[in-house]
Amino acid sequence: MKYHTVDIQGFEAQLPILPLPSGISIAFFNLHGDSALTEHCAKKIAPLVADCDVLLTAESKGLQLTHCVARELGMRYYAVARKSKKLYMQDGIELTIESSITTGKAQTFYLSKHDADLLKGKKVGIVDDVVSTGASLRGLEALVEKAGGTIHKKAFVLAEDEAANRKDVIFLAQIPIFL
Repeated sequence: MKYHTVDIQGFEAQLPILPLPSGISIAFFNLHGDSALTEHCAKKIAPLVADCDVLLTAESKGLQLTHCVARELGMRYYAVARKSKKLYMQDGIELTIESSITTGKAQTFYLSKHDADLLKGKKVGIVDDVVSTGASLRGLEALVEKAGGTIHKKAFVLAEDEAANRKDVIFLAQIPIFL
């Protein structure tokens, strides 16, 4: 297997290069199970979103990152956009988005009423692992708007390919797409 090395502001990560059904390959970034990497990234992202009232992330790779960022900032709660509707979410909001680079198909985000209420009238910081085509980000932005919040910051560990040129996102490092 081939790997791509990325320096995430002082933390070197070896990312496996994996093919996608579309024919391109990506440097796959996975925070699951790596507490040292997750903690490092959270400590670097926290100051970037410190002026937000509440954080929002998408299930699942952004969960532990956002948990650690919220802890760093002393935030008790953060909102989670789920990818399946849970029993407690009957009175929440939902939104279907276009396919992202990794899913390859449309997906629906679900926000519980509790989490939607957290966003209402607040400056929201969107936190996630990687921004690429922006499809998932557009879904999260639409959820914030639907819940009545204001998007204040959009912070990621990595920006993939052209996403690194976006002026509306902040990130710690950039990675390429492999053709």
